[in-house]
Amino acid sequence: MTTSSDWIARDAAAVWHPFTQHANWIDDRPTVVDRAEGPWLVDVDGRRYLDGVSSLWTTTLGHCHPEVNAAVADQLARLDHSTFLGTTHTPGVELAEALLASAPAGEGPELTKVFYAGDGSSAVEAALKIAYQYSTQTGRPRPRFVRLQHAYHGDTLGAVAVGGHDLFHDTYKPLLLETVGVPSPGDRELGPDRNATAAAALEATMAAQGDQVCAIVVEPMIQGAAGMLDYDAEFLRTARSLADAHGALLVFDEVATGFGRTGSMWAADHAGVAPDLLTCGKGITAGYLPLSAVLAAQHVYDAFLARPGDTGPRTFFHGHTYTGNPLCCAAAIAGLRVMEEQDVVARAAGLGERLGKLLEPLASHDGVVEVRRLGTMIGVEVAPGTARTGFDVCQAARERGVWLRPLGDTVIVMPPLTLGESETELLATALTEAVDEVLS
Repeated sequence: MTTSSDWIARDAAAVWHPFTQHANWIDDRPTVVDRAEGPWLVDVDGRRYLDGVSSLWTTTLGHCHPEVNAAVADQLARLDHSTFLGTTHTPGVELAEALLASAPAGEGPELTKVFYAGDGSSAVEAALKIAYQYSTQTGRPRPRFVRLQHAYHGDTLGAVAVGGHDLFHDTYKPLLLETVGVPSPGDRELGPDRNATAAAALEATMAAQGDQVCAIVVEPMIQGAAGMLDYDAEFLRTARSLADAHGALLVFDEVATGFGRTGSMWAADHAGVAPDLLTCGKGITAGYLPLSAVLAAQHVYDAFLARPGDTGPRTFFHGHTYTGNPLCCAAAIAGLRVMEEQDVVARAAGLGERLGKLLEPLASHDGVVEVRRLGTMIGVEVAPGTARTGFDVCQAARERGVWLRPLGDTVIVMPPLTLGESETELLATALTEAVDEVLS
């Protein structure tokens, strides 16, 4: 029988993993996943692990959900792939309708169009290009983007440019777009008035440079890769009013926060604000297949329509080979249907509350700096005892049957939204015991 050790050795000889320091790869004893069911991952040696991070924040309904499986199999028997350039297909149309029907409403424009992309980064890339081209076709080019410090929007160059996570992005600064950073409303170093401080900085930036800004780009309500830095909804309302006042677009990156993760369908729902452009991904297909999208307001779409007397093309020349792949769309339609039929967003809100209560004792643990939570998005920041304290806590949790992943010294918890009561207790107990073991 081929064991985990065998597979790890073969992997080390052939594979280059993302976000991985391969000098440590074999010593870190990576998990070799063989199969999955519900909230569980099973390795090639038969050991079971609760998937405490939804396989990088994607798996909303658990693995191998029968209804989503059936939808993908049915679509595979009907149409595997057809280009979205010059043709369309029924799953692509139906999914767009479903996404728009669920889109955030409130202060701001109605989102009326869907542009498909492949993953979160590519959706952000598309949104940035749309925003800049919109500025050129509605007045004059505005070359700047306003971003939040500590932001993370992906790893392609445009997405990196509007990010603010130096650990990931410092190397590439000479290659990046022109951006202006403002303090994050989630930054605890700004003190108790951090939301007001960040809002004032955004207002000052737009007053000074607003006529050069094509878009304000934010992760609404919580900055995930920054370690779950949550903030007040009033900041989003401020961003909406400032974008309107200065003729800029407001872009919400809901790749990580969408589809029930925050206890609402969209994080924007907490603020009652709608953006001009909204990016989504990860949970869009219930974690099955790579797909993302940009939801756009009608006035943005209209700026790309040809008009009599145009001197140049107004077309958005952007796309990918697998844009709107029907298998991905079929998985997404089925996942959204299950979410609606089983009231998964409300269940997610309840799951978040229960996890919050179970993890409450960690807030007073000597080894814990802070526990942050919005819905099921949870970050437990531990005091750095070694260079890899967060990693050590996750390894200790794995020994207790729970698979977690750190962001530096913040242990991330983001389970499937349908997690059962016993699994929820296992998750909380394993993490609490792991913190005790590493930091007592």
